[in-house]
Amino acid sequence: MSYSDNKALITGAITGSILTFLATHLVYTRYANKTETLTPPLVPDIVEGVDGLIGNTPLMKIRSLSEATGCIILFLNPGGSSKDRVALNMIKTIEENGLLTPGTGSTIFEGTVGSTGISIAMIARAKGYKAWIVMPDDQAQEKYHLLEKLGATVEKVRPVSIIDKKQFVNLARDRAASFKDGDAIGYFADQFENEANFNAHYTYTAPEIYRQTAGKIDALVLGAGTGGTLSGIACYLKERIEGLKVFLADPQGSGLYNKVKYNVMYSPTEQEGNRRRHQVDTVVEGIGINRLTKNFDRGRKWIDDAYRVTDEEAIKMSRYLVREDGK
Repeated sequence: MSYSDNKALITGAITGSILTFLATHLVYTRYANKTETLTPPLVPDIVEGVDGLIGNTPLMKIRSLSEATGCIILFLNPGGSSKDRVALNMIKTIEENGLLTPGTGSTIFEGTVGSTGISIAMIARAKGYKAWIVMPDDQAQEKYHLLEKLGATVEKVRPVSIIDKKQFVNLARDRAASFKDGDAIGYFADQFENEANFNAHYTYTAPEIYRQTAGKIDALVLGAGTGGTLSGIACYLKERIEGLKVFLADPQGSGLYNKVKYNVMYSPTEQEGNRRRHQVDTVVEGIGINRLTKNFDRGRKWIDDAYRVTDEEAIKMSRYLVREDGK
């Protein structure tokens, strides 16, 4: 092989190596850039305070019941119930109106059988308020203990009719109106009539459910106390899902069942001589009522039907869930 042939061979080898390197580098760079483009940057997802945990709750399948019925359930907030959403929105609304300022030591008053009070006490403590909760004295002892652990003042009163000035809701309103402690003020949350209750579920809860289910819902089944959850969710979803059915599950002793079915607020336990308690005559706490609230009335037209749930049925189902699913 001549000198010129060797030179050409060496030159070709070097040129080929350079081209291979450049091609490899070009492909790698392009792939790396593409990978960087496809991978979104990591963004911190850290909530601010305990109130930042409220909302965005998952939908959960209860294995035994979901397999039997095909239904799912909205799971819990940090305070243990959907009332966290209501309490937070009531407090945020009054803050936005300039009537309450965090950290001033003002006191939030509420009349409740427990769940809303627990939510208010939790959020009040996180925001630098005090909580004063007026409750009937025949509720579960665990509720009183938890409220006290959260720093709330708990005032227990004898259960009486709503027309009595010493009924727990009326008393909470009066306590707030007469409260004065320097610059601190008293605010009556008024969950039964406060439209921030309805708005919490129309604005936040219902859109979450709609998104999580992709709008594929055939029926909605809810109990009602204040009526804010049922009305807010039903109004939002009925506007968007054609053919959606909404059902009220009402405990014995509550008048809402007959109000939906026959437009009469009445329960057989209201008959003279039949009533065992001044509250709704049921062992189920937190739902059922014998008056028409503003929050319930706002969504009443969206309710397709109502079902009466007896104490026996409620107790059997609670035991079933503990036994089958550990709930």
